[in-house]
Amino acid sequence: MKHKIDFTDSLEKIAVKIFPNSASGSVYVAQVIADLIRTKEAEGKKCIIGLATGSSPKTLYAELVRMHKNEGLSFKNVITFNLDQYYPMEADALQSYHYFMRKNLFEQTDIDPNNYFLPDGMVPKDKVKEHCAAYEKKIADAGGLDLQILGIGVNGHIGFNEPGSGIYSKTRLITLDNSTRIANSYEFGNMSQVPRMAITMGISTILKSKKIILMAWGHAKAPVIQKAVEEDDTEEIPASLLQNHDDCTFVVDESCASELARFKKPWLTGECVWTDTMIKRAVVNLALELKKPVLSLTNNDYNDNGLSDLLVERNDAYETNLKVFYMLRDSITGWPGGKQTEQRFHHPERSEPFPKRSVIFSPHPDDDIISMGGTFMRLHDQGHEVHVAYQTSGNIAVTDEFVTRFIDFAVGFESMFDIDETKSKTILENAIAFLKTKKSTEIDTAEIRAIKGLIRRCEAKATCKYVGLTDAQIHFQNLPFYETGTIEKSPMGEGDVTITIELLRKIKPHQIFCAGDFADPHGTHKVCFDVVIEALKRIRAAGEPWLDDCWLWLYKGAWQEWDITEIEMAIPMSPDQVVKKRNGIFIHQSQKDTIPFQGTDDREFWQRAEERNANTATLYAQLGLTQYAAMEAFVRWHY
Repeated sequence: MKHKIDFTDSLEKIAVKIFPNSASGSVYVAQVIADLIRTKEAEGKKCIIGLATGSSPKTLYAELVRMHKNEGLSFKNVITFNLDQYYPMEADALQSYHYFMRKNLFEQTDIDPNNYFLPDGMVPKDKVKEHCAAYEKKIADAGGLDLQILGIGVNGHIGFNEPGSGIYSKTRLITLDNSTRIANSYEFGNMSQVPRMAITMGISTILKSKKIILMAWGHAKAPVIQKAVEEDDTEEIPASLLQNHDDCTFVVDESCASELARFKKPWLTGECVWTDTMIKRAVVNLALELKKPVLSLTNNDYNDNGLSDLLVERNDAYETNLKVFYMLRDSITGWPGGKQTEQRFHHPERSEPFPKRSVIFSPHPDDDIISMGGTFMRLHDQGHEVHVAYQTSGNIAVTDEFVTRFIDFAVGFESMFDIDETKSKTILENAIAFLKTKKSTEIDTAEIRAIKGLIRRCEAKATCKYVGLTDAQIHFQNLPFYETGTIEKSPMGEGDVTITIELLRKIKPHQIFCAGDFADPHGTHKVCFDVVIEALKRIRAAGEPWLDDCWLWLYKGAWQEWDITEIEMAIPMSPDQVVKKRNGIFIHQSQKDTIPFQGTDDREFWQRAEERNANTATLYAQLGLTQYAAMEAFVRWHY
C-alpha cells in the first residue's frame, strides 16, 4: 500500500510546529528542554542553554518552574547564557533582563547562581568590546550551546540583531531599530525611557548552537514568520538566516502561523477541500493580488495563479465569482442589530428580537469607541438597549505628566475614598510628592493608580453620554487580574469570571461584542476575552435558556483589523459618522498626543482606527462593492 505524501509544508524552509495556543506550545518546548537536561545529567555532563527574554518565553519559563516544583526537574547541571541586555541598564532595574530572568526562572529553581550569565548592561563604554569577546569565550569554554531559545521581533530581529545584521556577526553593542524601541516601550511607560542600545549575541554565535528553537505567538508575528520561513534568507529579516542551520524549529501558535501558505493558500501546497470559506479566501486573495474586481476574474486568472483545481471543481470562473461577490455583499449592513422591517435571508444579524439588548465589552476604557464607535452609535440610534462594560480600569495607561496636570481636581474623591476634605487634600499632597521623586522603575502607589483610574473612568462615562447612554447602561467592572500596579498582569481569576457572570445574568443580552484584537502587546485583550468565554461556558452549563438566543461578535481596530476574507459583518460609515466617531475618541484626552505602551504603531489611536476603517472600505470597493468612507468589521464567535 502506498503512503500518501503530505505536501502541506512544502514551501517552508524551516521546520514549523504549530500548536493551538502559546500554553501548549510552551509545554512542548519545556519538555524538549527537560529531556535535554536529563539526558546530559545521565551522561554526567553540563547542559548549556541559551535563553531569551521578552513576552514569548514567559509561558515557557512558567512551565519549567512548574516542572521543577512538581516533577523534580533539577537545574543543577544547567549553565545558561542569555541573548542580550539593554545598554546602559542596571541589573536590578525592573526592565532589566537580569531582573526578568531572576524573577521568571532562576530564583524559582535550583540553578547555581554561578551558572547563569547575561551581558553586563553597565560595563564602561570603552570596555564593551572586551566584555563581548569575553562573553563569546565563556560560551566556547563551556562547550558551546546545546540549545538556543529565541523569540522574534515584528521586524524579524532575533536577540537584538536588527535588520542588516550579518550572518557572521558576533556578540556586540548594537543600536536598536526604532520599531524595536516602540514595540518594547510597553515595558517602560514612554519612549524617552527606552534605551537606544543593547548588547546582543551575534547571529554567528546563535548559529553555532547545536539546536535552535524559535518561539512566536499571536497574529502580529504572522507576517514576519511567513517571510522568515518561506522566502529567501536575507539580512533584512535576520530570523530568515536560521534557514542555514541544520536543526532549527519554529514553534508557533495557530494565529502566528496564519500567513503560512499551508493556511493562507493551501491550494498551492497540495489537495484542498473547497469549502465556501476556502473558496471565498482564494477568490478574494486572487482579486486583490491581480487588482481586479471579483466579477472580472477569468478562467485564465484562475489557471495562471494556482486555482486550476477550483476551476475544475466549479466548472466556470463566473459562477464562482458570483458566489463570492454575494458573500461579500451580504456581509455589509447598516443595521448591526438587525432590521425589523426587512427580512434579508442572508443578513449577518437576526431581525428578531427587536430591539435587542446589546453588551459591548471594552477591555480598556476606550476600546469601545476606538474599535466599534460607529457601530456603537448606530446600535443606540436604531433603538437597541446598549450597555458598555469597561472590563479594566486602564490606570497604567495614564502618564504621570497627565496626572500632574490634573492633580488638583477633587471631583469624585469623597465618593471614591469616603473621606473628608482634609483627607482629600492630604492624598493630593502625597500624590504630588510621590510623582516628584518617582523613579522610572518604581510602581505607582494605590492612590496614584486610583487617580489614574478615575481619570479614565470619567472619560469613558463622558463618551457613553456623548453616544446617548444613561448611567444604568454604563458598567465599570475593574476586573481584579488587571490591578497589579505593573505592566505584567495576573492570570484570569475566579473573581474576574464571577463579576462577568453577574453582569451577563443581570442584562441577559441578545448580542455581545468582545475585543478579538489579540495583538494588544500587553495581553489584556486576550485575558478579557477569556474571562467572557469562561463566563458564557458556566452560564451555558447552568442551562440558562436566554443564552440560546445570544450571539457573540468580535471586533478589532486598535491594534489590527480582520482579514477581509474573515469578515462576516461590515458596518459602513459615512464621512460625517467618521468625524462623529473621531470626536468620541477625542474625549479620551489622557490617551491623546502621548500614548503610553503604544506597541509597534506610534500613531494615536484615532489615527490607527480611521486608517483601518478606511482601508476595509477600500478593499471592499476594490473587490467591486460600493465605496464607503469607512467600515467597521466583525466576526461571529460560536461558543
